[in-house]
Amino acid sequence: MVKIGNYIISERSPVYIIAEIGVNHNGSVELAKKLIDRAVAAGANAVKFQTFDPDEMVSKDADLAPYQKRCSNKKQKEMLKHLALTPGQLEILKKDCDHKGITWLSTPFDIKSARFLNKLKVPAFKVGSGDLTNIPLLLEIAKFGKPILLSTGMAELTDIETALNYLNHPSDLVLLHCTSAYPAPFADLHLRVIDTLKAAFPHLVGYSDHSSGVEIPLAATALGYKIIEKHFTLDKRMEGPDHRASLEPDEFCQMVTGIRHVEKALGTSHKLIRPSEAELKKRVRKGIYACKDLDKGIMLTEEDLAYLRPLSEIEASQFQCVVGRRLNRSIKKGDSLRWSDLN
Repeated sequence: MVKIGNYIISERSPVYIIAEIGVNHNGSVELAKKLIDRAVAAGANAVKFQTFDPDEMVSKDADLAPYQKRCSNKKQKEMLKHLALTPGQLEILKKDCDHKGITWLSTPFDIKSARFLNKLKVPAFKVGSGDLTNIPLLLEIAKFGKPILLSTGMAELTDIETALNYLNHPSDLVLLHCTSAYPAPFADLHLRVIDTLKAAFPHLVGYSDHSSGVEIPLAATALGYKIIEKHFTLDKRMEGPDHRASLEPDEFCQMVTGIRHVEKALGTSHKLIRPSEAELKKRVRKGIYACKDLDKGIMLTEEDLAYLRPLSEIEASQFQCVVGRRLNRSIKKGDSLRWSDLN
């Protein structure tokens, strides 16, 4: 069980849905506020930003990742400087989320940013896949004693185990399965990894999705992932590294609705007649009828019986209790048999 703000996440709770705004605000507080509004309208439980100081995050010569090169020809550090929000801007956005009733989260990419987020009273820490092996950052975050969402892209079990050992396996930690490609090819997603993670570690498992479309989060819900994180943008055509692998508001709303429908459909493991089936059962199950005119006193054989809709007093499954019995009245072809007709 993990508590983020007032929301408790467990194996029995509804899926916790995070709208990953990330850097899709393009450095604009006003755009970020619009994204928050649309995330609230779509039914997200939380929005998540990224907190970083480019000078603390990347070297001056760091090249762009392949997906980043589609939108920029700068060095990575220069690109990130245009996407970094100041502490003051982040505080404004947290207050905006508090006012609108949605949880504000952010991923720190350096120790200074982690300390700032803790002072800002972020309710949980998300660790990006790139920092799974950044042990100094993990140790700093562990000091704060807050829930941790640990993304596991680009990792093997040994990497995860090492990180968890440094974090001392806190009970309020969720592992997020992730494929770190933007967008991630469907063949590389391997959602069944949830079974491996659950068998290896005593933690809840969520999913940080970088695939295109809304189908994969629905499948992840059906498989038992308890957190779904999905990149969120107002327009995929905007300039910026993550817009292309994000959902627009209508798509995000469709995803949230789909997740909630899947949760309802999963139901329980008990195989019972459901209320919505009861009336139809009467219409389409078959009862026992006379297939011809039958005289009083005859001994019934299978050749005397027809099995027809709707369900009658004697179900077709009870034919063996009818064969060999005598009729105590005459019955017309097409009439249903009743137990009172039999001796």
